[in-house]
Amino acid sequence: MQRVFIVGAGAWGTALSLVARRAGREATIWSYEDEVARDIIERHENPTYLPGVTLDASVRATADLTEAARADVILLAVPAQFLRDVARKIRTSAPVVICAKGIEQASGALMTEICAQEMPGAKPAVLSGPTFAHEVARGLPTAVTLATNDAALGRALVEALGSKTFRPYLGDDPVGAELGGAVKNVLAIACGVVEGRGMGENARAALITRGLAEMTRLAVANGGRAETMMGLAGLGDLALTCTGARSRNYSLGVALGKGQTLESILAGRRSVAEGVATAPAVLARAARLGVEMPISRAVDAILHRGASIDDAIEALLSRPFRAEVSEGTS
Repeated sequence: MQRVFIVGAGAWGTALSLVARRAGREATIWSYEDEVARDIIERHENPTYLPGVTLDASVRATADLTEAARADVILLAVPAQFLRDVARKIRTSAPVVICAKGIEQASGALMTEICAQEMPGAKPAVLSGPTFAHEVARGLPTAVTLATNDAALGRALVEALGSKTFRPYLGDDPVGAELGGAVKNVLAIACGVVEGRGMGENARAALITRGLAEMTRLAVANGGRAETMMGLAGLGDLALTCTGARSRNYSLGVALGKGQTLESILAGRRSVAEGVATAPAVLARAARLGVEMPISRAVDAILHRGASIDDAIEALLSRPFRAEVSEGTS
């Protein structure tokens, strides 16, 4: 696995090129935007999406997606809503590591399901966990889950990508890992709203805890395991995204809580807050399985259904009292 091809030149894809280089691999980034590819090639920087970080001079960039066919391993780091479009253009039987966190809004499909449909010859794995791209790019200590049903493939990927400061922990629950990564973005918006509204640390801690219960119910209903939600791809990622100022979803929620409109927030950003598109997809998937997710439902109502923040909060606070551990409730 010497030749690593990274699909997506956003902050996360660019940081992953440095992960590959620190592990001693060759790294090539595919960029949809020609100017981003030129900056990487000529300046060894990506000021558009990862400013202030100098890239390894050996990192290549290309706008030609067919180069993926020559890779030993492919990392898919495009936003979740665009993953299908690029996946159907890649023909490979190499290992494919899904680094996007989300659920496809149009179909309700997980990223592993999209890859199975569009890249049937690929060998899939999921990389998820608490990862701010700037910190990974700077070489600060980071631990992630690398989940696959193929143990031998998982061990090979850990060896290919792991280093002293980027530590993959091998897992065998890719569905649980990717659902944790998807749902935590929705919950981070809720926590940001709490911060923006000045509702206090107690309220945020409660949301994180009850949100973890929602994530766990959905993961188990989809065939994942509750234990996965207690690990890096669940609780670890949730804690970071719901508290860190660098979180795009949390900061979007803060802005909403302070009274900005969703349209104005998104208009001022180039980066993607995955939770916006994922919220209705999470609820659609939950509804098919009879899973109750009141916090995610409140976020979707605020983002997409015209609900006021005050009404959504009132609805949550007016829910009946429950036992903390109760099947199918929150």
